Amino acid sequence: MLRSLLFSALRIAIAVAAVLALLWWFGVRMPGKNILKAAPLSTDEVALREELRASVQKLAGEIGERNMWHYPQLNAAADFIENSFSRAGLRTRRDSYDMHGQACHNIEAEIAGARPEILLIGAHYDSVFGSPGANDNGTGVAATLALAQRFAGRKPEHTLRFVVFVNEEPPYFLSDEMGSFIYAGRCKARGDKISGMISLETIGYFSDAPHSQTYPSPGLGIFYPKVGNFIGFVSNVQSRALLRRVVALFRKHAKIPSEGAALPAFIPGVSWSDQWSFWRYGYPGLMVTDTAPFRYPHYHSSSDTPDKLDYDRFTLVVSGMEKVIEDLDKS
Repeated sequence: MLRSLLFSALRIAIAVAAVLALLWWFGVRMPGKNILKAAPLSTDEVALREELRASVQKLAGEIGERNMWHYPQLNAAADFIENSFSRAGLRTRRDSYDMHGQACHNIEAEIAGARPEILLIGAHYDSVFGSPGANDNGTGVAATLALAQRFAGRKPEHTLRFVVFVNEEPPYFLSDEMGSFIYAGRCKARGDKISGMISLETIGYFSDAPHSQTYPSPGLGIFYPKVGNFIGFVSNVQSRALLRRVVALFRKHAKIPSEGAALPAFIPGVSWSDQWSFWRYGYPGLMVTDTAPFRYPHYHSSSDTPDKLDYDRFTLVVSGMEKVIEDLDKS
């Protein structure tokens, strides 16, 4: 009896070890050399930091909560985004749809490339009910606007498309009423060749405190840091190749620690943004995130205000993503 129990325990231990080994090899192991801590900002990055700060302050400090319950503010945010694209010299387009008798707008700016493949960078601009949404997702919007400005006037190989989406937050979250879901469906119907979608989602909070980082599944804590000083890259299993390419490029240039994971979409957090919509239509996509509720103490609360963010490390993420987009465009 004892021998049987020991053999059973051994088989279970071997099975668990095998699962963890496969998870590490296929989902966790990322290319490139990671760094241990953030570097100082360059002169150009100091200017970028102030640009990002101003955009977050405009969205979360001046406009404030923006959603269907605060519809004038939602439209004010759309106007600000559209004007920001236009000031950068980009032609904008409103991809609009009706939501219970009210017009909702995804805002698009595109830089035509020599090739038909599209690299799409996006973020949602609505905030959850009861929150001004500085980190979620004023940071993603500010980053999208800053990146669009830096590529304006260039002649890329791929078409670069910058899109800011409406209605990502509940009650539209992970439904066919999300702005990004409607947008992705229209892309599919037109036959748009989107080679990769990068969703910028809640990217402005970092901590060096012990145990400041948690994970949606206890097993993931075996592989990843317990300190929230890194930026995360997350995809579903089908987008693993894109994820590994992006992480490798980020680590090639970046000045901030990074971690990556290609995991099944049912794991909590993996599909929690607009990349989910593009997965549903067969496009590869990934999310760039500070991991939101698994680190950020002000997530989805009234205290998600501009003063809570780490603008230096936020800037290093955006600066690194500029290099990623440049290199992806060349490949």
